Amino acid sequence: MAMPDLCTEEEVRYLVHTFYAKVHEDADLAPIFNAHVKDWDAHLAKMVDFWSSTLRGTARYRGTPMPKHAQLPKLNPDLFKRWLELFHRTTHTLDNARMRERADMLAPRIAESLWYGYQMYNDPANLPGRLEP
Repeated sequence: MAMPDLCTEEEVRYLVHTFYAKVHEDADLAPIFNAHVKDWDAHLAKMVDFWSSTLRGTARYRGTPMPKHAQLPKLNPDLFKRWLELFHRTTHTLDNARMRERADMLAPRIAESLWYGYQMYNDPANLPGRLEP
C-alpha cells in the first residue's frame, strides 16, 4: 500500500541511521553486522530504500534479503527479538505518530519472515518456530 504522505524521506533516513547506530553499538548484534556488512554507507542507503519502499511505497528497494540472512551463521530467536527491541526503541523517538505506528506494525512481520526463512534454509526437516515476544 503506497503511503507517500505518511512520512518524508528525511524521516525515513533518520529512522534508519538512528536504528543502525544502536545496532552498531549493541553487544549482541554489532559483532554479526560488523562481520558481514563490509560497506556501511551502501548498507544504510539500501536500508533507507527498503524502509522508504515499505513505509512510503516508493518502490526504490531492489534486493532479495532472505538468501543473505539465511546464510548467516548461528542466528537465534533472541537476536531477532533484540533487533526488534532496538527498532522499537528507535521508533519511539519519532515525532511522527503515524510513521511510528506503521513501522512498529511492519517490523515484527519482517523479523518473523526472516526468522522463518532462516529456519527453513538451515533446518528444513523441522517446522519453523515463531518469534514469541
